[in-house]
Amino acid sequence: MNLKKYTDYGLRVLIFTAMKPEDELASIREISDVYGISTHHLGKIVHQLTKLELIESVRGRYGGIRLAKPAEEMNVGKIVRMLEGDFTILECFDQDTNHCVISPGCTLKHALNHALHAFFTVLDGYTVRDLVTNEQELRELMGI
Repeated sequence: MNLKKYTDYGLRVLIFTAMKPEDELASIREISDVYGISTHHLGKIVHQLTKLELIESVRGRYGGIRLAKPAEEMNVGKIVRMLEGDFTILECFDQDTNHCVISPGCTLKHALNHALHAFFTVLDGYTVRDLVTNEQELRELMGI
């Protein structure tokens, strides 16, 4: 299973902003430079993260973004669910589009559903704060 780049980049924005002191704002340009992601693409992601109330956007000359709540209150599993939206990993996961003839007796869909639940059980055990416990190493890798 692959997460969308959108989700990956969204998590990276949250990681970056979680490493900022509370009184310091991050900029899209700064995040773009560190990760090598286009500012245009990051702008769309930041807009969505703001709508989801995960980050706050401060306008103006000295504006930027910051986490909307403490990093330890931001559950990674919940964030991935919000950013991904659709976890229909097989045709049979969606009753409206399922045309598989073996679906009623298929064990594969149950195994994959079980795996998907296990995936989220693990992610639900992490917060954004947990993702930056190695902050010094991350800073060195990012060159900040």
